[in-house]
Formats: sequence, C-alpha cells, structure tokens
Amino acid sequence: MKFFETSKYYTLKKSTYIFLRWIGIIGQLISINIVYFYFDFKFDFLIANFVVFLGIISNIYLIFIYPKTQLSDRSALVFLIIDIIQLGSLIYLTGGIINPFVIFLLIPSVFASSNLGLRTNFLLVTLTILIIIFLTFYSHDLPEPLNYHFHISPYIYYSIPLSLIIALVFLNYFAIIFGSESRLRKEALNKMEEIMAKEHEMLSLGGQAAAAAHSLGTPLSTIKIISQELMQQLKNNKDVIQDIELLSSQVERCNQILKRLSLNPNEEDDFIDEDISMREYLKEIVTSFKETSNNEFILNFDQDSNSKKITKSIEIIYGLRNFVGNANKFCKNKIYISLKSNNEITEIVIEDDGMGYPADILSKIGEPYLQTPNNKENKSKSGLGLGIFIGKTLLEKNFAVINCRNSKTRSGAEVVINWKNSDLFKI
Repeated sequence: MKFFETSKYYTLKKSTYIFLRWIGIIGQLISINIVYFYFDFKFDFLIANFVVFLGIISNIYLIFIYPKTQLSDRSALVFLIIDIIQLGSLIYLTGGIINPFVIFLLIPSVFASSNLGLRTNFLLVTLTILIIIFLTFYSHDLPEPLNYHFHISPYIYYSIPLSLIIALVFLNYFAIIFGSESRLRKEALNKMEEIMAKEHEMLSLGGQAAAAAHSLGTPLSTIKIISQELMQQLKNNKDVIQDIELLSSQVERCNQILKRLSLNPNEEDDFIDEDISMREYLKEIVTSFKETSNNEFILNFDQDSNSKKITKSIEIIYGLRNFVGNANKFCKNKIYISLKSNNEITEIVIEDDGMGYPADILSKIGEPYLQTPNNKENKSKSGLGLGIFIGKTLLEKNFAVINCRNSKTRSGAEVVINWKNSDLFKI
C-alpha cells in the first residue's frame, strides 16, 4: 500500500477550522448586539442569540468530544451544513434575501470546494441554493424601523438571489479547479520528495555497504583460510569438522550479503513484508524493540478472535511502532499490549508503568511540539509530542479512532486504538 494513498480521506485540519468558526461566531454576536443595542433595531433578539449559541455548542463539541485532529469529508460535511443552516436562520430572522449579510451564505461551500471531495461540494452547493431560494420567498421583515421605508423593485429583488446563485456556482467551479490542481502539485511534490529521500538513503547505504564489503573482505578471507586449514588438520574429528563447516558457510554467507548490498543497495527491507493478521503485526513490532530494549513486553491476545489477514500498510506499521516506541521510552520496566477483536471491531491497548501524560498537556495530546515545563527532573525522557502526533495522524488516515489518556489500572499512559473491521480490511 502506498504511503500517501489514504491521505485523501482527511483534508481539513480541525484546529484551523475551529479557529475560523470562532471568528464567524464572534462576528455574528457583535453584529446582533450592536444593531440591537446601539442602533435600536427591533427583531427577534433572543432567538437570534440562541441560533448563535447552537454554533458555539457545535464548536465546543469539536474541541472537547470529537477525537481526531483532522476532519474527514463526512465530518466536515456535517459541520458545514450546520454552519449554512445556522447562518440561513439568522438571515431568515433579519430580512431574508435583502439582508446585506446574505453574501456570507456563499462562504462555507466555497471554502469546502477547495478542500473537500466533489460529492461533498455538490451537496453543500445544492443546500446553499435551496436556502437562498427559501429566503427569497419566506423570511421575517427587515428589523424595525428599516422595514417602514424600504421599498424595492421586483426586478431588483429577484435579481439578488439569481446573482448569488451565479456567483456561488462560478466561485465553486474555479475553487474546485484550482484546488484540484493544487492537490495534484502537492501530491507530485510529496512523491518527488519521497523518491529523492529514498534515493539519497539508498545511495548512502550503498556506499556504506561497499565500504563495509571492502573493509571486511580481508578479515573474512582470513577466517575462511583458517577454517579450511583447521578442516584439514582435524578431518578425523567429526564433531569439530561439522562446526568448522558451519563457520565456513557462515563466512561465505557474510561475503555474499555484503556483495549483494554493495551491488544492489535498492533491495527492500523485509520487515512485515506480507499480509498478516493484527496479532502478527504486533508480535513483529514488539520483536523489533526487544532487540534493543531491556524492558519487559507483556502481550495479551486472549480476546483476539479474528485471525483475518490485513493488507500490508506502511502507515499502520509506523503508526503502531510510534506508540509502542513511546511506551518503551517512558516506561519504568514494563509495557502492556493487549489485542481485542471480533467480527465487528479490532482494538489495541498499549499501556506502560511510567509516569503517564503530564496534566498540563493531556488536553492537547495529538498536537506536535508539546513540551511540559515540569520535565526538569528527567530531561532524558522529555519529548515534543511528535511520536504521538505522527502515530495518531498515520493511523487516523487509516480509519482508526485513537484515545490517549492516563491509565486507570496502571501508573502510566494508555493508548486505545480502535478500528471497525469493515474499515480495517478495506485498506
């Protein structure tokens, strides 16, 4: 599976979208209260503020309840629909299509057109057009006293929604075209950077392998000559001869490996180089850490009832390795990894017996470059949150739902990774 293949499913950064929504909500509150208290316009003030309050609630939901750091097409569609309906409701209460602020109805769909999928854009444009048409025929009057003296020709009145719809379609069309071209350029740039990085790494490894082959050639040849001489001298001792033959064959194998690497540095790593079950994924990842770690890994697969194989995914491999590596770095002695799966879901829980997440960054887990000011006691185990950020981003791109928290049963941190099997097996 290609590394960037699933990136298209997530295209909106949640924190940026939340910030833009706060700007809109604060602007609505300021406008409503200024025209009501300062200009003394009369309209449904309480209902208008209630509509804005619903927008505040949806933003709070995004901040504290929605777990992902990026919004999928479907999630973004839901919240953009809320934005359009909320703004349409405010315009409905304050004059309808002749309210000058009706132009803001175009913003959500135009914003989506350069960031989200074609189907999502079509739904948002359709909804916006329907609301514009509804506001043309149904709405409250302009706030008093504006409605006493405001008269407009039917030609001008009906030209307003027509011009809005034309502008909406025009802006969305160009935003889709330019957004598509921008995404293609970005994807091409990512591919180019990936290939260049790989070529640079392989050239470096090839040079190192050639140097190693040259440097090790003499001692390996010496070992082989000595083993052959020992074989001649001890040919009557069958037990020793077998060991010497094994030694000689392993020397030859070392020579072949170094030669192959120096001639073909592009040979791929065979770490998890096949489709295997999630249980085998975890075993292979844990084994790779055991070679360099003195910590104890405790695996619990008792509730794993699904042995179906998963397509090899570099993103899943590196995502899981980042979380296991984090637990290995911050634990005292032990890392606990459990796997629960059935016909519906697959869940991985990674715990450690360390100090857990600091309280001052717990609410921001998943954002990069986080560092608590209270880490002076153990600077060797301080971090910037990049491991969690990378692991969370890679796994969420592959449909995982991730919850990082402090363990309720142990002293350290806990990461819970969930997949619906219908999503996991289609990767």
